[in-house]
This record gives sequence, structure tokens and C-alpha cells, in this order.
Amino acid sequence: MKNIVQFLLASLLFTSCSNTLSIEDLQSLDEEKVWNDPNLVNAYLANLYTLFGNWNTQADLYSDQLVNISFTTNLVTIQNTTFKSWDYEEIRKINTAIEKVAASTGLNEDQKSNVIGQALFMRAYMYFDMVKHHGGVPYVTTAQDLAQDDLQVPRNSTKECFDLMLKDLDEAIAYLPKTIQKGSSDYGRIDGNFATAFKAKVLLYMASPQFNPGNPYGNVHWATAHAANKLAYEQLLAEGYSLTPDYANITLQEKGPEVVFAVINAYPNKTANWDYGVRPGSESRGPANAVPSWEFVKAFPMADGKLYNDPTGKYYRSDNEFLQRYWENRDPRFEKSIVWNAKVYEVSRKVGKRQYTSLGLADALDDFGVNPNASVSSTNLSRYSGFFILKNSRLSLLQTEVQTQYDIDFVLMRFAEVLLNYAETANETGDFSTALALLKQIRQRAGIEAGNDGAYGINASTKEQLRDALLAERNIEFCFEGHRFWDLRRLRRLDILDGTTKHGVEAIAINANGTDMSLAAAKELVDNDQLVESQFRYSTLQVPIVGEKINRVPETFYFFPIQQSVMDRSPTVAQNSNWGGSFDPTLH
Repeated sequence: MKNIVQFLLASLLFTSCSNTLSIEDLQSLDEEKVWNDPNLVNAYLANLYTLFGNWNTQADLYSDQLVNISFTTNLVTIQNTTFKSWDYEEIRKINTAIEKVAASTGLNEDQKSNVIGQALFMRAYMYFDMVKHHGGVPYVTTAQDLAQDDLQVPRNSTKECFDLMLKDLDEAIAYLPKTIQKGSSDYGRIDGNFATAFKAKVLLYMASPQFNPGNPYGNVHWATAHAANKLAYEQLLAEGYSLTPDYANITLQEKGPEVVFAVINAYPNKTANWDYGVRPGSESRGPANAVPSWEFVKAFPMADGKLYNDPTGKYYRSDNEFLQRYWENRDPRFEKSIVWNAKVYEVSRKVGKRQYTSLGLADALDDFGVNPNASVSSTNLSRYSGFFILKNSRLSLLQTEVQTQYDIDFVLMRFAEVLLNYAETANETGDFSTALALLKQIRQRAGIEAGNDGAYGINASTKEQLRDALLAERNIEFCFEGHRFWDLRRLRRLDILDGTTKHGVEAIAINANGTDMSLAAAKELVDNDQLVESQFRYSTLQVPIVGEKINRVPETFYFFPIQQSVMDRSPTVAQNSNWGGSFDPTLH
């Protein structure tokens, strides 16, 4: 009860009721009054919605997409908090809502069903995150009394946790409205479509190699996952969901056709830090804290859907030819996701502005390089790469606004994920043609050329080849959205990160004959946004990595350990077997 007053501040965010709260004395609320008042229940529920998070520029920090991936030997330990998920305070709040609302005499049955459905989904969502990290956890479904209840609860098996998550989700789906329309005042709440799509994702994980290392692709869970993902795809398609025509507008077109679930942001009440974290320093309030690596820039296909170094590609280039013209003839998602040296980047409402990164020419907050002719040292060599993130940026925000006014809704799940999850299960259960057709839909929306064979650059004729193609597509399609590390982990493909070395690209201005342009002449052109990409020579520089870099991502990373402090408080909680304990986190 002591936190209920704080919950009131968020009450109107998720309630369709527009009545002003009328409480005589907020400090004297009794519990019965709270759970019998629809406004107060919605206030409590609104507070719980914070568990879905918000924009995070470093969501892909531990992937190959951004510079400074740093797997040190002590990155994850039993003692530290890195990669730990164990939030039973939030679970207790959710369980309290389920129990109290069910017993309420002040809410009608429709109100009860709606709240309980949302809370059941939240419980499954929270447990999924814990199980994704650690394997089975104590699946508590009652609001434990800290003073009276026995809190020494052992871990449920991983199989039991998945079964309980699915049970919660099935019950949630039965309670929730199937579809909340994009124009509804309830938009931003959980509906049956989101719950159905999320259940399908849970089953995808249940079938995955992460949880079935002894039988990664032949286990019985794949058939169940396929049925659920097929159902989710077809249901959402029937309910009007589709791929946003222009990839650039996936989030910028708020409440668009692709949004399955979004966390609502609205200035000035709720904002996020995306643009603040990805813009060049000269256009933000400090240096960007997330920038793409050269390795990821190379991972984007060419316009024909093939990699630049594929000899069968229409736009085949040698490594050096590609380096000198890497921005040309690319998958259109590249231009809509990445900022590079001399690219037109009309940020802060600056018409015709180009973004420069060349040392001695660019703003000191944006430069990258070691050009000795510049007579200045870059301070960005350990954090920048010569590239910035464009995706999801609201370019119209002024520099003075970027830290406080970014309020684009955070899209937690979109239809493209539902589609690609379905494609993955289709491929693994023998429906190769459906999986391939779904992958083509993604590439067609991206704007990739179909080619004479209508394959959109996809070269896959076996299940294994299509499996790799789908993983590569997810890397591009969901870039900077926080999927990559977790995709590699659930597929037991963290070896892709082994020995990762990151690079950036330095740009040095040149004359038409290839000689270095004088800084004075180049600066005059730069000041007028007249120096274009082809008037530079490019070379790669390794981006220094802070800390001791290891050559191989440890096998122990497929299930992270339970933190020592948890086991100290709850001796019945056993440690994972891959971290020296007795608990098997797989589905064995």
C-alpha cells in the first residue's frame, strides 16, 4: 500500500476513463478502497507497464552490430549483476493485482477480466525473461507475504516454467480483447494479438537449440512452435497487420500497420533517449554512445540482395573497390539505417546538411581518424567508427530538444518479427516454400531487386542454407533493436562472435587526381556541404576495445548463472550446472 500514491500519477495513461480522480485523502486509503476503484486499479496497472522498458541505444551492445563489443573474462560472474534477471518484486506486484482484482466487489466482470488478462500476460513476460537468461526459476503465482510466507522456494524445472508461461498466456488470451484498434483510447494496452504473437515467440524459444542442445532441430517442440507461429501470423494478417511499405517509417509512422505492441511516449509526460544516444556529438548534447561497426556495414547486402563479395552478384566488388564506394548500390535499408561520411543528413532541420567524419574537417565531436596532415588528434578513436545510426531518428528535433523531446513510441514487437518467426518454424518443420516466400516478403518490402529469377538475391535450396539466410536477414531487418545477441544465443551460434575485431573507416579528402586535398580547400567545401562521398579516400582502422578481449564466447553464456546474493538469501535455489551447480537449465 505504501506505493499506491505513486501509482496514481500514471493512472490516466492506460485507462479509457476520462474522469478525474476524486480522492479525499490519499494518505488514508485502505486496501479495500484501492481494489474496488477502477481508477486506482488502472493506476496500479499503469505502473506495471514500465516493465516493458523503452528505447535503448545500447540494446545491441553485445552483438556484432556496434563497436566496442567487449567479452572480457570476467564479464559475467556469479557475483556480479551482468546478464542477471531476477525481479520477484515485480512478480509480487503482478500477483497482487491478479488476486485482489479477482476478489474485488467494486469492479464489474469485464473490468476484472481485462485487468487480470493484462496481469497474466505480464507475469508470463517477466518469467520468460528470467528463463531466457537462466533456465528454470521459482515460478511463484501467489502474492507472497514477506513477513509470513515461506520464501525459500526452489526452482521449477525449465519444462515446468515453459508450461506455466504458456498456461498464463492461454488464460490471458481468453480474457483479453482480441484487437485494440490503433485509434482506440486503450491503444498501448496488451491485447489478444500481442499475447498470441508473444506465445508463439515463447514456443520458438522452447524449441530452440539453446534449450535443446542434444537435439536442436529434431525435437518435438518445433511442431508445436510452428502451429503457434502459423496461427499468430494468420490471425494478425486477418486483423489488418502488415509490413509498413517504407522501412524508414516502421516506428516513425506511429500506430502504423506493422506495430503489434508499442510503449507509448508523449512529450512532455514521457520521452526517451534514442536520438540523444545515436546522433553525432555536434548535433546532440554529448557523444553518441552507440555507433555501427565497419563489419556490420559490410553485412548489409547490395541492391540485388547479395553480398558485395559474392561473385554471382550484379554489384560484385573486390574488398578495396567496395571500401572506396561502400555506399553505392546497397540494400535500401542501409541508407535508411546508417549515416556515413558526407551523406546528406538533414538533422536539426538543416536543409542540405551533410555529415562529415573526416579528421580536421568534421566537428571534433564527430571526427574519426589518424590523418597526420590534420595536425590534430581525434578523441573518438575508442568509441567511434566513422558511422552513426540513422534508424528511428526524429531528424526534426533541434540540438536543444534532442535530450528531452524524443517521444516516438517504442515498438516492442512488430509484424516483421511475427513473419520471420513463422518462417523459421516453417523451415524447420519441412515447409521450405512457405519459409522462402515469407523471407521474400521482407526483402521485397526492403526494396531489394527481385532479379530475373525472382529470388531477391536469396541463394538457399536446403533447410540449412535457408536457416542461415533467415538469421542473416534478422541481423539486418532488426538492426539496433536488440535482437541480434539473443538470436545468436537461442540458436547456439555465439561462435559467430568468436575473435571479433571491430573496425571503423577513416575518410581523407582527395583531389580529382587522387592526391590529398589541402585542408583549407577541403574545409571551404565542407563548410558549404559541397564535399561529397566520392571526394574522399577511405581506409580502415581497428577500433580499440576496452578490457581484455577473449577469442571465444564461453559455452557458459548459453545459460547465465544465478547471482550469489540470490542463493545466499534462498539456499534452496540451486546454481546452474554449467556454472558448477546441480540444476540442469535445458529441457533435456
